[in-house]
Amino acid sequence: MSERKFIVVDGSSMLSTCYYAVLPREIMFAKTEEEKQRHYEKILHAKDGTYTNAIFGMLKMVVSLMKKQQPDHIAFVFDKTRDTFRRELYPEYKGTRGVTPEPLKSQFVLMEEILEDVGFKVLYSDRYEADDYAGSLVMKFREEIPMIVLTKDHDYLQLVSDEYNVRAWMVQSRQEKADELYQRYYTFYGVKKQQVNLPEKVFEYTSRTVLYEEGVRPEQIVDLKAIQGDSSDNIPGVKGVSSAVPPLLREYGTVEEIYRAIHEVENDKKRLKELQDFWKQELGISRSPFKALTKTSEEELCGEKAAMLSKTLATIKTDIPIDLELSAFTAESFDEERVLAWLKKLDIKEASIFGA
Repeated sequence: MSERKFIVVDGSSMLSTCYYAVLPREIMFAKTEEEKQRHYEKILHAKDGTYTNAIFGMLKMVVSLMKKQQPDHIAFVFDKTRDTFRRELYPEYKGTRGVTPEPLKSQFVLMEEILEDVGFKVLYSDRYEADDYAGSLVMKFREEIPMIVLTKDHDYLQLVSDEYNVRAWMVQSRQEKADELYQRYYTFYGVKKQQVNLPEKVFEYTSRTVLYEEGVRPEQIVDLKAIQGDSSDNIPGVKGVSSAVPPLLREYGTVEEIYRAIHEVENDKKRLKELQDFWKQELGISRSPFKALTKTSEEELCGEKAAMLSKTLATIKTDIPIDLELSAFTAESFDEERVLAWLKKLDIKEASIFGA
């Protein structure tokens, strides 16, 4: 009998992964946007021209998930726009990301429609991101049922909790990478991969795994990003500190406490030297991050101001009102006949999704 669980799927992450996984080589290696567009007709599509490469991959994943992992409850969360409340705090948030290709953008809308039509609850809005809905679902239901978040986004690691049995199923780019993680971690702790029922290319993060792999506890992921930043989301962090962050967090716990320790000594040269000696001798930090952590400037975002803003940007909201009970997310609502109807409509072979 399978373990009781509620799986929250990061739909945006999964659909994007499926889109890029099966793009024609001409598009993958094109050097300009114009060159890519010239080959759009080679992307998998239905007879009426509807692009389907991402939908194909995601439906295959969903059907496999329902058959093999057999969740009791399931939900899908999506990003609808990049102009969420985080952009109001920091206009450059996610500013380094390119424009979403039109063939992928159209499949987002259709994928959400398909998922709802086949019986799943799909959550998204103009105000919040997918991970905010995932965090709010986890917080709402984690005392009722074991929760799993399925994603490629490391931000989700902050939701992991052994106390509440919340895990992250982190999708790797290749099966070899997942196997490498299992060999490094599970062999070390004496737990075999075969003991865990997981989708392909997935590595399971528990609180212990997060600490082993990231060097901090799950609840400290936001503090890690506060100083290290996150280039994928264009979260600035504090430049010049990176490698010193894990030992500082192991000692002080949070970014706020790091700065509390700094403020206590910054106007006392003797105590400041004692603090930096402590960092070097006891924490093993060879190059003092004090200057970078305390830098101030009118022209650029840096130092404590950058750290605090970055922590806010990295923190997943867990208090979005979700006026649905656990029963609303039951996996029993999944209707395979509706999936088959969509496959026919989109000219996708049934055997390619459900197997021969």
